[in-house]
Amino acid sequence: MRSHQTVIPPEDAEPLRAEPFGDEPVPVERAWLGMVSAEHARLASRYGWIQLNHGARRNLVRLRRGDGFVFYSPTERMGDRAKLRAFTALGRVADDEPHLAEEAMDMGARGIVRPWRRSVDFAEVRPVDLHTVTHDLALTRERNWGYGLRLGLLPLAVEDYALLGAAMLRGPGPAS
Repeated sequence: MRSHQTVIPPEDAEPLRAEPFGDEPVPVERAWLGMVSAEHARLASRYGWIQLNHGARRNLVRLRRGDGFVFYSPTERMGDRAKLRAFTALGRVADDEPHLAEEAMDMGARGIVRPWRRSVDFAEVRPVDLHTVTHDLALTRERNWGYGLRLGLLPLAVEDYALLGAAMLRGPGPAS
């Protein structure tokens, strides 16, 4: 079993937070769905960046400034067997190009790498359980929709982004 350790900023580092979205997500022209554990989604949201595919650049170049972005978390922590299946973070891409992180991360057999990231303005949201919105999303109407998430990033219909945003900004459930 491989160990992947994400190096996070020191405890005294200031979280990077944007102004809150308000009660409704801002309309976007394009949106994306990324997959990470809920723990990693909280870190990304706290520090204002996303990192996909263990720090690879390939998916990050597909994003443009202003694109909507949602994290889906199948588990609470990477490697957990217990399923979470929730949408855990919502934001908008805030930069023009991927950038290399200042800190490195230990990728086990892959060695130490500096991951590629994108800056994202995240909203303060509550996680939304997949099962509460499954029947309303275009994304989940396709059979085996989750299979595409193994690639780390999927296009998301802007209508789904708006629906998820409304549910996450006002939705029921405990705050993360």
